[in-house]
Amino acid sequence: MFTRAKPDAAYKARRFWKRAKAEPRAGGFAVLLDGRSAKTPGGKPLVLPTLALAELIAAEWAAQGEHLVPATMPATRLAATALDRTPAVRAETAKEVARYAAGDALCYFAEDPAELTDRERQAWEPELLWAERALGVEFVRAAGVVHRPQPPDTPARVRDHALALDDFALTALAWGAALYGSAVLAFGVQRGRLSGERAFDLSRLDEAFQEERWGIDFEAADRTAARRADAVTLGRWFAALA
Repeated sequence: MFTRAKPDAAYKARRFWKRAKAEPRAGGFAVLLDGRSAKTPGGKPLVLPTLALAELIAAEWAAQGEHLVPATMPATRLAATALDRTPAVRAETAKEVARYAAGDALCYFAEDPAELTDRERQAWEPELLWAERALGVEFVRAAGVVHRPQPPDTPARVRDHALALDDFALTALAWGAALYGSAVLAFGVQRGRLSGERAFDLSRLDEAFQEERWGIDFEAADRTAARRADAVTLGRWFAALA
């Protein structure tokens, strides 16, 4: 549902505005292009609940060059999803977050080598303990990649916490859970415990360990950089919503 947009070589929509800015409007704060409200693909005015979030999105429009490149506008895409899609699929979106909690990446520690296992436990255990306290849940830890079921109450309570959020926070939470493979990390960013980038680093400890041992694959490095940029945007999104 929350996949990264791919640039389309055939898509050459030209920039049609000179200035993008955020201003108060009825119901929130609008992103204005030369004084006219920007619209979502569904035709809704791009109106956000906070000035900081509208300014974050306006900055993406202002940064465009001669042509509009949607892949470089992740906050705009998130906002469009929150306005066009999420209101009709709130329950399904919350269940998606709960599914990540049911198989949260932070619950699966490497069996070996011991150096990696220790690194994961030192980094992940504090986040799991925080989530258990903050969300009122219990997480079962496991060694290896074989699925271990969580207590039934865990995904149910995570779903309820997700449903308690507004459309903008819920949309970003689901995107974050998919990005990190972890509802724990997504909630950590949403609640201000972690930066988006710190959560991303925690989500890829195994990858980073393998890179230290075997070197960096340049194609993989490009994908990692793109995902890291999304993680930074996620952190800025939640900070702007606060």
